[in-house]
Amino acid sequence: MSERLQVGDVAPAFTLPDADGKDVSLSDYQGRKVIVYFYPAALTPGCTKQACDFTDNLDVLATAGYDVIGISPDKPEKLAKFREKENLKVTLLADPEKTTTEAYAAYGEKKNYGKTYMGVIRSTIVVDEEGKVERALYNVRATGHVAKIIKDLGI
Repeated sequence: MSERLQVGDVAPAFTLPDADGKDVSLSDYQGRKVIVYFYPAALTPGCTKQACDFTDNLDVLATAGYDVIGISPDKPEKLAKFREKENLKVTLLADPEKTTTEAYAAYGEKKNYGKTYMGVIRSTIVVDEEGKVERALYNVRATGHVAKIIKDLGI
């Protein structure tokens, strides 16, 4: 498990396939601010709520200069289904090996109903135009999270 990212850290580089199998890299966003969020699984209630919230607020975020990337361990085919079913507009990336998820410290020990297990920790990392961490939020809630980010970023 990686150390949690801190403000000012260089965001770990990545290249992952999107829902169409096309490679997307963090470096593709050089010069733009990017909200990179990690979620456990496509097509689940909490993750759907979060992805829909980001999609619903995409214009507001884009106007303020932010792009949004969602990363999960799902395969591109499942992400494509998720995108179509929910009419999502955010970029969804597949990280089945969890290498990027681990590099961002968004994978680790979780507790649920008294059980401890390893899994994706719902996290959001805001990366500035130069590829540095502007904000690192871990163990975020699916509901209300996007509104909080917008407020925190002063958008």
